[in-house]
Amino acid sequence: MQKFQLQLLFRIIGIGSASGLFFNGNSLFLISDNSHILYEYHIDSKKLDKTALVSKEYTGPLENIPKQDKADYEALAVKGNDLYLFGSGSTENRNSIGHINIETKEVFPHLDATDLYLTMQSFGEISPDNFNIEATVNDGNTWYLLQRGNGTSGQNGIFTLEGDISDMFFQIIYNPIKLPKIGGAQTGFTDAVKVGDKLYFIAAAEKSGSTYLDGEVTGTIIGTIDIETMKLGDTQIIGKNKFEGITLYNDNDKTLEFLLCEDKDSDEAVSDIYKITIDK
Repeated sequence: MQKFQLQLLFRIIGIGSASGLFFNGNSLFLISDNSHILYEYHIDSKKLDKTALVSKEYTGPLENIPKQDKADYEALAVKGNDLYLFGSGSTENRNSIGHINIETKEVFPHLDATDLYLTMQSFGEISPDNFNIEATVNDGNTWYLLQRGNGTSGQNGIFTLEGDISDMFFQIIYNPIKLPKIGGAQTGFTDAVKVGDKLYFIAAAEKSGSTYLDGEVTGTIIGTIDIETMKLGDTQIIGKNKFEGITLYNDNDKTLEFLLCEDKDSDEAVSDIYKITIDK
C-alpha cells in the first residue's frame, strides 16, 4: 500500500466535529461526536438534512454539546436500513447506542451498552480510563468494534461480537493489534470499513495519552487487517489530518476509493470530506 491519491472532495456547511460517515447512493450520512443529530448530505443538491436522535421530551442542546455532557458518538454501523451510532464508552455517560432507520428516518429507543462495555473491558483487560470504542463494522450477526489505543496504555484492538444487537448478548473474541507510531505518538483506530475479507482502517496519532482530552495531532495512517487471521497488513501515512471516518465510495478493478471525514476538534460547523484512492 504505497501509492495513494488524496484530494479534498467537498466541504459541508452545518456540521462540525464529524466522527463517522456512510456513503449510500447520492447521500452521505454523517455523525458528530458532540451532537444528537444524524446528518444526511445530498451530494447532488448540496442540501443537508438533520434528524434528531432524542425524544421530544429532551430539552438540552442538540449540537455543540459540552464535552462533559455529550454522548460521544464516534462510530456507526449499518445493517440493512438500520444505522447504529455507538457511544465511545470513554465515560459513564457515553454508553448508549442510537438506532435509526435511514429510509424512513424512524428513531428507535437507544440501546444501553453499559453492561456490554463492562464485559468487553474485562474480556480485553482494558481499564475504564483506557477504553474507547471509535469504530464499528457490521457483517450480518458479526460486529467488529475497534478499540482506540489513545489512552496511557496504548491498547489498540478488535472485539469480534457474534449475536443479535437487539438482545445485547454476544459471544466475544478480542484481538490486540499493535499499530505504529507517528512522530513519537501512538496511532489509534478511528474508523474502519469491510471490503472483501479485509478491514480497511484509519488510525490517528495524538500527543495526549487520554481518551478524554485532545492533543496535538501528528498524522493518520490507513491500513488493512485480515478478518480471518486478525493480522495487520501494510500501513501508510496519509497526512497530518485527524481523519475520524471512512466509507467505501467506489470499488474499481485495480483501485479502491474511500471517503474520509476530518475532526478538527473545534466548534466550527464545517466538515471537509476527502477522497482517497489506493491500489488494491
